[in-house]
Amino acid sequence: MDNEFEDRQEETVSDIIRSNQQRKKQSFLWKVLAMRERNGRTMERGSNYSLDALSDPSIENRGSEPSMSSTEAVQNLRVFAATWNVGGQCPSMNLDLSDFLQVRNEPDMYVLGFQEIVPLNAGNVLVLEDNEPAAKWLALINQSLNGPSDLASNGLKQTASFGGPLFFQKPSLKKIKKTFKKINGKRLKTCNCVLEMERKASKDFCFRCQESNFNSDDSSTEEEDENFSIPVALATSQMKYSLVTCKQMVGIFVSVWMKRELVQYVGHLRVCCTSRGIMGCLGNKGCISVSMSFYQTSFCFICSHLASGEKEGDELRRNLDVIEILKNTQFPRICKTPHSRMPDRILDHDRIIWFGDLNYRISLSHEDAKRLVEKKDWPALFNKDQLKMEREAGRVFKGWKEGKIYFAPTYKYAFNSDTYYVEGVKVSKNKRRTPAWCDRILWHGRGIHQLSYVRKEFKFSDHRPVCSTFNVEVEVMFRQKKKVSTYNFQNIDDLVSTRSPYYS
Repeated sequence: MDNEFEDRQEETVSDIIRSNQQRKKQSFLWKVLAMRERNGRTMERGSNYSLDALSDPSIENRGSEPSMSSTEAVQNLRVFAATWNVGGQCPSMNLDLSDFLQVRNEPDMYVLGFQEIVPLNAGNVLVLEDNEPAAKWLALINQSLNGPSDLASNGLKQTASFGGPLFFQKPSLKKIKKTFKKINGKRLKTCNCVLEMERKASKDFCFRCQESNFNSDDSSTEEEDENFSIPVALATSQMKYSLVTCKQMVGIFVSVWMKRELVQYVGHLRVCCTSRGIMGCLGNKGCISVSMSFYQTSFCFICSHLASGEKEGDELRRNLDVIEILKNTQFPRICKTPHSRMPDRILDHDRIIWFGDLNYRISLSHEDAKRLVEKKDWPALFNKDQLKMEREAGRVFKGWKEGKIYFAPTYKYAFNSDTYYVEGVKVSKNKRRTPAWCDRILWHGRGIHQLSYVRKEFKFSDHRPVCSTFNVEVEVMFRQKKKVSTYNFQNIDDLVSTRSPYYS
């Protein structure tokens, strides 16, 4: 921006079915278990609970009938997405992100995007990006999602400089990332398809591999530090959420977290960076895109920082950034199965969420915009929003959706203040910034229902963070001996209407 920048106590499934029927209905996992139970399957939970039996051939092939069929269920995954331009400010360990992350709601997945985690100066853009702020943000997120006890239980003392055997004097993003990715001592594998299972069940999609699911890193090319020792307690049942992936490109930083019992159903994890900065090729602007599958549904998450500026015509440069990102983002082919339909382009995915500092401004004079802000006349202000106008004209994000905006513009604030930058501050006219909704969240594809679209009141930077919660439909397929049928366990108590008041 203008170069100024997520276990319960172990019980058997039968216990839960008998004593906690309502909670089972409201949980993604229990819905899947109920689906299996309705088909006459019995599943047991040991001390290390897993849902591997859902697609384990050794279980599904038991019995006298050799013929198999596929059963598909549509489940709802609660996804929390957020974007925050932190203005080049490095956080301290005192920063509490619990309210920002809405941890009390316990979504199934967190998709978090930051911009300007480092100042966008020549050193970070041209020489070597600073990974220390990203490591700190990652540790703060983990602390909010999993609690500080994860560190304390290992004797890891938190200090202002992240000292101790885990963080060292200067925290290493690579080492912290590897720690938070660990699940029962294993890590996510890039492709988890099994050719034999593929031939038995279907030739048009990838199924799960139940052995060696977690072994290698995502598709990024970062070197692995095999000498790094993982504290065991950080990978125990104390962790509610596990890091799926994270990536930094200069000031852009993305992390994806999931409830640890769901991570094993993530596959085909790929990350792609697209630069759109200086000369159209440097990383001070651009995006990081994450592609993954969850059961039989493909996801893509794009965190972007688009061209800045509020002069007439600058919105066209932002349009071009979006067009070039969609054109040039291509995920590597990593699937071992030749019949896989895993997409390599953004728009080919089933469910897509795009978020970030999109930098679109409001096409009004500073005085007119300020007057509408003071009146809190958001509809009148939004009518002059560049992104709205460009979308309606069909020049950008055609076919995408965004929730209705009922909150004040998120930019530009004085640091540590509720005051927009120009109010009561003497600045030259060329430095004056009209309030704008620069920070946005959009989505594309069927089966995505927005539940909320809000901004959070953090005064940490010159932007306010924007958050959204979605119910996302996920196809869950497994093999059985019975006739093919379709289940839908959507619970009206668990869902809002598909025509949410935030939907447009």
